[in-house]
Amino acid sequence: MRARAAIAAGLVVLIAASLFTGVGSITADAEGLWLVAVAARPAPPPRCWRARAASPGPRPAALLAGAGLAVAGVIMQMLARNRFVEPTTAGTAQAAGLGLVVVTLVAPGSALWLKMLAATAAALVGTAGFLALVRRLPPQEPLLVPLTGLVYGGILGAATTFLAFERDLLQFLDIWMNGEFSGVLLGRYEFLWAAGAASALAFVYAGRFTIAGLGEDASLNLGLRYGQVMAFGLALVSVITAVTVVTVGMIPFVGLVVPNIVSRLRGDNLSATLPLVALSGAALVLACDILARLLRYPYEIPVGTVLGVLGAGLFLWLLHGRPAHGRG
Repeated sequence: MRARAAIAAGLVVLIAASLFTGVGSITADAEGLWLVAVAARPAPPPRCWRARAASPGPRPAALLAGAGLAVAGVIMQMLARNRFVEPTTAGTAQAAGLGLVVVTLVAPGSALWLKMLAATAAALVGTAGFLALVRRLPPQEPLLVPLTGLVYGGILGAATTFLAFERDLLQFLDIWMNGEFSGVLLGRYEFLWAAGAASALAFVYAGRFTIAGLGEDASLNLGLRYGQVMAFGLALVSVITAVTVVTVGMIPFVGLVVPNIVSRLRGDNLSATLPLVALSGAALVLACDILARLLRYPYEIPVGTVLGVLGAGLFLWLLHGRPAHGRG
């Protein structure tokens, strides 16, 4: 409870800091809060920059994406029974990107919700293919799982890049796949609530995912419907990943480092640790979003770039660290 309260308090501080970070300032008049842009030219009338009509101050997209990707990561690690996988290292995000490019080629004027459905279906098939591959790997070689995921994701990514290159869509692909929040405005980020709803459903199945992480034989002996839990977890991971990729782009390492850190500190009982995983994921992405706005102020670095660097460092630390709950 202390850890959860500390992370929640830190998240509140980050939300407050996010409100006052960026190339704008918050001011107020008789009708409420307004966001006034800081620019070389004269500032437009305050009502043109009403805070809730622009990119939301604390960026709910960052909170929803961070929490969702962290939850998706821990579910995937339980399903694959390996601590070194997450949606961006297991082909799920790359499959979603492939589905996005295909639906754009087939139906260029399709609505955003249709692109999300196509990306979700592709992510579902791609994740199922990855799990089918890793089931054939020897269990005594756990490092083969992430290596397989990297190769598998690389093949899917290469197919996506080839299709985009052939149809002159490379710039489109870069925009969609590079995770950043500056262009996620009201009217678009709300799709991420679907990822939030999928994350909330994961809390209902948290205990079953913990049992599924013990393996098929142990799960069946304990009376768990292993196939049903696997299918449900697969659907949750696919929905969260596809919605995030289509809305904000690909954000790496969140689903990898957050579950591992929480597991080292609090163990593997998802019924107890899943809220902490979600809060930590939201806090990590929001902190990186604030950092992305400050590093080259007044310009903004994509949050995916910041997380790529920071996440790699955290992952190396995890590889060389020892679990805190395992020490004497």
